[in-house]
Amino acid sequence: RVAITAGEYKSYLRMSSIGTGYDFSAGQFSPDGRVFQVEYAQKAVENSGSVIAVRGSDGVVFGVEKIITSQLYEQGNNRRVQSVDDHIGGAVAGMLSDARAIVARAREEATDYRDVYQVPIPLKMLCERLGHYVHLYTVYGGLRPFGVSILLGSWDELNGAKLMEIDPSGSARGYYGCAVGKGKQNAKTEIEKLDMTKLTCRELIKEVAKIIYSVHDEVKDKHFELELSWIGKDTGGKHQIVPKDLYDEAVKYAEEALNDSDDEDNVM
Repeated sequence: RVAITAGEYKSYLRMSSIGTGYDFSAGQFSPDGRVFQVEYAQKAVENSGSVIAVRGSDGVVFGVEKIITSQLYEQGNNRRVQSVDDHIGGAVAGMLSDARAIVARAREEATDYRDVYQVPIPLKMLCERLGHYVHLYTVYGGLRPFGVSILLGSWDELNGAKLMEIDPSGSARGYYGCAVGKGKQNAKTEIEKLDMTKLTCRELIKEVAKIIYSVHDEVKDKHFELELSWIGKDTGGKHQIVPKDLYDEAVKYAEEALNDSDDEDNVM
């Protein structure tokens, strides 16, 4: 048995807590039970623009703060709201290239299920399959975890609205309201103030836009594009981009709410 000094033991604990030597592989635990590659993937999600989804009385609304890094950007490209199947839609935060791979896999799962069983895949079943796929990338040394979180929602007459999230570890959870990305903490605080069970999708579109505008950091990220989509009773259970008239109305509502908040701060 080799004895070590107290200083050597402290140095060992410090190295294990910051990932030194334990972050080369996704298949390796640190002494304190952490998988640093997964934590780094979650950090990639946290550096992304804010993405929120809220489950209302008659559907689910998705909102995305897509950061614009160039004045030459063409509006409408690289959308972060995606349709997996007619009856399932979602929004992604994190690395867009990883998100495309996840969405493509989700579409394959939905298509395979429909081919075999002749019915659309339930949201919970899709999330279980997709979560298992994402998890596989966290247990093998030759693979890298996906740096993306995806929010998925659906609605039908029988089961109503459903909302779930899959994170970089492959965990799938159900929510009434969820937020990921840079402003997730502030967004969650605002979502918790909503009486979601009584609000319709048309009402939630305005609230989601308001939350995205309120959590946007104008100092670090001056320009952003708001993306809004919904799925519910008004869309016939199909995931769609929010119509332009509702979109413009929501943006106007959000901007007025933001200006009122700024005026109150100036008075105080």
